[in-house]
Amino acid sequence: MEFSSRRRKFATNPQTELYGLPLQFYGQPPLENISLTEFETFAVERLKLLKTVENLGVSYVKLSEQYIKKLDSEFKNLNFPYRVDADDRKTQGGPSEYEKRRKDHISHFILRLAYCQTEDLRRWFIQQEVDLLRYRFNDLHPKLKQEFLHKNNLEYDAISIEAKRALQDKLVNSSYGVSGITVEDQDFYKVPFQDALDLVRTRKVYLKAGYVYIPHQDIVTIVLNDFRTGLSKALALTARSLPAVHSDERLQPLLNHLSHSYLGQDYSIQKNVGKISLEQIDSLSGKSFPLCMRQLHHSLRENHHLRHGGRMQYGLFLKGIGLSLEQALQFWRSEFIRGKVDADKFDKAYAYSVRHMFGKEGKRTDYTPYSCMKVIMSNPPSQGDHHGCPFRHSDPELLKQKLQFYKVTPSGISQILDLVKGMHYQLACQKYFELTHNVEDANFSLSHPNQYFVESQKVFGGGKDAKREMADTPQRSQANLAFKNSAATQEKAAAANTTNASQDLSEMTEDLDSFFQDA
Repeated sequence: MEFSSRRRKFATNPQTELYGLPLQFYGQPPLENISLTEFETFAVERLKLLKTVENLGVSYVKLSEQYIKKLDSEFKNLNFPYRVDADDRKTQGGPSEYEKRRKDHISHFILRLAYCQTEDLRRWFIQQEVDLLRYRFNDLHPKLKQEFLHKNNLEYDAISIEAKRALQDKLVNSSYGVSGITVEDQDFYKVPFQDALDLVRTRKVYLKAGYVYIPHQDIVTIVLNDFRTGLSKALALTARSLPAVHSDERLQPLLNHLSHSYLGQDYSIQKNVGKISLEQIDSLSGKSFPLCMRQLHHSLRENHHLRHGGRMQYGLFLKGIGLSLEQALQFWRSEFIRGKVDADKFDKAYAYSVRHMFGKEGKRTDYTPYSCMKVIMSNPPSQGDHHGCPFRHSDPELLKQKLQFYKVTPSGISQILDLVKGMHYQLACQKYFELTHNVEDANFSLSHPNQYFVESQKVFGGGKDAKREMADTPQRSQANLAFKNSAATQEKAAAANTTNASQDLSEMTEDLDSFFQDA
């Protein structure tokens, strides 16, 4: 993989020029060759980091002690720059600070390619990158902050000591956390008010004659506004270049997978066969199905039919929780013949698609259940459809009525609708889990409908401790063993994927499918 080689001056000494500071505005694209394996690995690990940023931003107050502690841990685990005072020496068995900064730089530009394709993807990517920069900028030493500002042409002038004394009362009264003593000890920047509209709107700064006076600790607002604007424009320009990128057969499948990727456990049928019976489905749908599957089950029972998108989404979910092929055929046949489809028509028109889901027809692909990202991002429902994500695809008023019907409290509905308004659809579903299971903190990051089911069964099984559940019933023991086997399988797939750099394109795409565990 070769990136554009404009502005060669950086190639001569990248460590001092391009990676001289712990963070950057990503104004200059990478200028080096990387392998497709490295391309994929960098992208996946940054995506994991951004999803962590999203989850922590909703679960904790941003920049709180818990937020910083958990994000520090994720930076360290994924080998991104996480401490600005680190030098270029390698840590024990790990990459150097230069290598981490290189990874940070390249991975950002890879995800730009994947997340510039739609307005929703761009909006999500910008928000997570802005939150990430906020965390990292606040961790900088004041001297490095000043250097970073100058390097990115944000050369705002600090006012003189005489000006501070003249404006002292105004600065103290208008700036949060500033007293008469601290005014003398910190810098204030004179900035055009249009560059600090967020601070003006919240009345956090002193405004005079078209300029605001910003204490040093609040200059991050200016930095984030500038970064957001620049990244938004860059993504729009990148989107225009997508046809050229997609003409490269090596990159197109990788980028398409990234924007719809699922990085969690595999919920394929082989690990859960016989876990439930057909008689249990109705009761389980009311207490352990996520809202998307509960909606599909209700529509199926009411109309005795689902269109193709609904059959695929719901059928693969049922496959993942334990229905065998024989059970699935019996389930769909018994429901469809209650409507306008007789048994003969079902066998001719619908049984094939059920066998196809299980890899018994066509190209014999053993499909895995859809992840949340796949449900949210692909094949939106049209009129007459019941598939998709209710938090993403339902009108807010209809969603509110549905939540009321399922006896969610008014305050809980308000919390869910706020998350939906902020486009945190998976977090809205996680909040629905907490409210319907009467738990304060779900203590997991929801990314898959089958994960919702498994976690629900843990709660109703008497606790979240997998070992305790294993002792309770042989059935839950089998499920727990399946989880461990699944995790081991993923580790092997990931290891094979990162070491085999010379594989051809078809093998690369196959391994990526396995890595993402996405149908």
